[in-house]
Amino acid sequence: MSTTREQPIFSTRAHVFQIDPATKRNWIPASKHALTVSYFYDATRNVYRIISVGGTKAIINSTITPNMTFTKTSQKFGQWADSRANTVYGLGFASEQHLSQFAEKFQEVKEAARLAREKSQDKTELTNPALNITSHQVLPSPIISSNGPGEDKLFRSQSADVEISTEKERLKKMLSEGSVSEVQWEAEFFSLQDNNNKLVAALHEANANVDQWKKQLAAYQEETETLRQRVAELESQGAHDSSSENNKEELSQTLEELELLIKAKDEEIQMLKSQKCGRWEAEGEREETLQKLQELEARNAELERRLHLAEQTLAETLAEREKVQNEVTKVAEIMDVKIFELSEIRQGLAKLLESN
Repeated sequence: MSTTREQPIFSTRAHVFQIDPATKRNWIPASKHALTVSYFYDATRNVYRIISVGGTKAIINSTITPNMTFTKTSQKFGQWADSRANTVYGLGFASEQHLSQFAEKFQEVKEAARLAREKSQDKTELTNPALNITSHQVLPSPIISSNGPGEDKLFRSQSADVEISTEKERLKKMLSEGSVSEVQWEAEFFSLQDNNNKLVAALHEANANVDQWKKQLAAYQEETETLRQRVAELESQGAHDSSSENNKEELSQTLEELELLIKAKDEEIQMLKSQKCGRWEAEGEREETLQKLQELEARNAELERRLHLAEQTLAETLAEREKVQNEVTKVAEIMDVKIFELSEIRQGLAKLLESN
């Protein structure tokens, strides 16, 4: 098929069916999924066709004639009969709007086919009226005399008939082979066009995903820097403010918040990695983004290690503080005992002095 000769004028997607040739009642699905159904216009032959290709096979190859009728049998289903293909085609659409658009285009193309046929017939009658003889008409054979030179005329007439018959068979075979070849080329063209559209859509989706992931990576880097600063503040608070109970509660709350944030970031990183595995096959920046993700994971691991050390330092500081408090309590108890004993000694000395 020449793509410059025949161009698509309208395309949609629908589930394609054909009438069961045995029962003439049941529908047989032509494919498992919805296919692209297109109107084509052949400028050379001045004809319109409906074509749909599934894989490498032409499912629909229907030339539209003025006597065809497209019938809506339900809100989303329509059909038309093709006498040349000796079948009835059915299309199931996703919505009523798609069905209406296809039906309107069918009427437009049908009217255009009628005008094209009338124009072609008028032009043919004006240029060569002898072409009105159809291929099925048989011209009467001339009466040949059997006497004298008539025998030579009879032999030449029979030879000419044999040559004409052979030429007709050869032309029929060439036309048949050309039609099969044309359908095969059409199927291959539509298959390549469909694959190209899928690749373009996948590339656009991959580019959009890369831009989104770049923004997420920048946000993760900012949050990681914020976490690093908060961990540094946490370490300084654990080293200098361990004597305050309020600082202890604030530090514990901050540690819990950091743990929740790190856990959430880990989950987001895992989700980002799972999305990356299925969608970055066509993008050259995949390796760079993966490396940045690995660096981000390493930074998060370092933050967790530092957070763990800060927790250990806080625990040790709290333990030392409790130990000091216990020792202060013991010393206070000993001092109370000593003071009590000293007071009793003073009372004994006072009594002794009074008795003397």
